[in-house]
Amino acid sequence: MTPPPALQVLNLSMHFGGIQAIREVSFQVGQGELFAVIGPNGAGKSTIFNCVNGLYAPTQGKILFQGEDITGLKSHKIAHRGIARTFQNLALFNHMTVLDNLLLGRNPYLHAGVLWGGVFFGKALHEELESRRAVEEIIDFLEIEGFRKKVVGSLPFGIQRRIELGRALAMKPKLLLLDEPVSGMNAEEREDMARFILDIKEELGTTIVLIDHDMGVVMDIADRIVVLNFGTKIAEGHPEQIAKDTMVIQAYLGEEKL
Repeated sequence: MTPPPALQVLNLSMHFGGIQAIREVSFQVGQGELFAVIGPNGAGKSTIFNCVNGLYAPTQGKILFQGEDITGLKSHKIAHRGIARTFQNLALFNHMTVLDNLLLGRNPYLHAGVLWGGVFFGKALHEELESRRAVEEIIDFLEIEGFRKKVVGSLPFGIQRRIELGRALAMKPKLLLLDEPVSGMNAEEREDMARFILDIKEELGTTIVLIDHDMGVVMDIADRIVVLNFGTKIAEGHPEQIAKDTMVIQAYLGEEKL
């Protein structure tokens, strides 16, 4: 039996009063795929992410994750099902260390309760050791060994981006939503982040949905792309198809070709 797609967005609409942020948008993401959502500012990209991870309840339509309807579920319940997200604006705890920020991503795996946690024995001890093992693997994977005990707020922006990605990975997600992961980075940092994203897909087998304005990165790493404009889908296809699409060039890229 063929497994269902990792993510299905079906006729999704979202209204904010009289403003229609997205209108009957549909697409699906295959298991293990690196899928990109692009479009001008205000096209509705982050609104879709907010619906998928439970920050918004859509006005209309359905969202299926591995064949299960998750439309309108609360964020914590969606996280427990295996969906993790990073944000366009960093959402780290700047006064805490890198290690502590990453350990926060392990929260869905902590079930020992207050009693066991208080005595730090048995199940609580096992969960703590497993969480630290998982986080150390992420530190190695993202090449941030030298920063593990540093306070996050003192670190360069590019490293903070990597730490937020690591916190999402600490959840061991089946689906990873990346909202502008290379925004604000210099060329070297962008190249590093693109490499890590590809490694997450290829080495960890994680399905990824990516939003970004950096067309060079998107075209280099995405398997398929959907393009939004004014809340509606205007194109979907492989990067080479999107690069030649007249509506995309006019609406998003002007007259310049990719």
